[in-house]
Amino acid sequence: MIENQVVNKAIDYIMKHVGEEINIDDVAEYCHFSKYYFSRMFKAETGESIYAFIKRAKIEQSAFKLKVERNKKVTDIGYEYGYSPSNYSSVFKQQQNTSPVAFRKLIYEKSLHHPFYHVELNHLESFEECNQKVSIEEVNDYFVIYERRKGNYHNLSLDWESFLEKYKEYVAEDTLLMERTFDDPSITDADNCLYDICISVDRSCPLENTCVIQGGKYAVYHFTGLVQQIYGAYQNLFTVWFPNTPYEIDERYGFEIYREVNCDTMEMRLDIYFPIR
Repeated sequence: MIENQVVNKAIDYIMKHVGEEINIDDVAEYCHFSKYYFSRMFKAETGESIYAFIKRAKIEQSAFKLKVERNKKVTDIGYEYGYSPSNYSSVFKQQQNTSPVAFRKLIYEKSLHHPFYHVELNHLESFEECNQKVSIEEVNDYFVIYERRKGNYHNLSLDWESFLEKYKEYVAEDTLLMERTFDDPSITDADNCLYDICISVDRSCPLENTCVIQGGKYAVYHFTGLVQQIYGAYQNLFTVWFPNTPYEIDERYGFEIYREVNCDTMEMRLDIYFPIR
C-alpha cells in the first residue's frame, strides 16, 4: 500500500499530465519538495524512481490508446505522448517487447490471456452482446476514503477485509464500495498495477486520505458473474466496445461500484464506469 499522501498526490499529478512533457523537477515543485529529497521519498514508497514511473506510465497509457482508439495512426498517438516516430517505436519496444504496430496487431490475442488466473482463457463478446450490457450515464462526483495499492490483485479480498475493518465507523447503509483503476492489466505488468480501494463518505469526513472521483459522462458496463470473469468484462469494453463506437476515453479514470457480492461463491454484480467524451 502507498501510504504517503504526498507520493499519492505526485502520482495523481503524473497521471493527469502523462501526455505532457513532465519531469522530476515538475513533480517535486508541485509537491513543494527539493527534487533530491522527493526522489528518495518516491522510490522508497513505490519501488520505482520518478523518472521510471513517468516513462512507464507514458508508454502504457499510449499502448492503451493504441488499443481503444484504433482509428488513430500509431505516429499520432506517439506524438500525443511526446515521442517522434522513431523514438516512440524504440522506447515502446524496450518496455513492451514489441513495436507499437505489432502490439496493435496482437491486441485480440493479448486480451484473451488472463494475467491473474492463468488457467482462464478470456472470451470476447461480439459488439452486439457487449453493447447490450453498456449504458451511457451522467454521474455525480463521489467523495471517498481511499487506499492506493501498487501490485497484482491476488490479495484483493483480504485487502478489502482489512480496509472495511479499519474504516468501519464510516460505513453506513448507503455506503458504496468502489475501486478506481489506472491501468489495463493486459498491458501493465501484473505486479505494477495501480488501483484505489474506496468507500463513499460524506464530505465532512476529516481523514487525510480522501479524494473526489470526478463525475460526468460515463460508459457503464453492467457485469454479473464470477470474480475471475471481471478481467474479461474490462477487455470487452476496451477491445470490442470502444473501438466500434464514436466515444473516446477522456482524462478521468475508470472505477467500479460493487452492487452485490456473494462471499461464499464469489459471484457478484458490479458496474464498471469509464469516462467518455
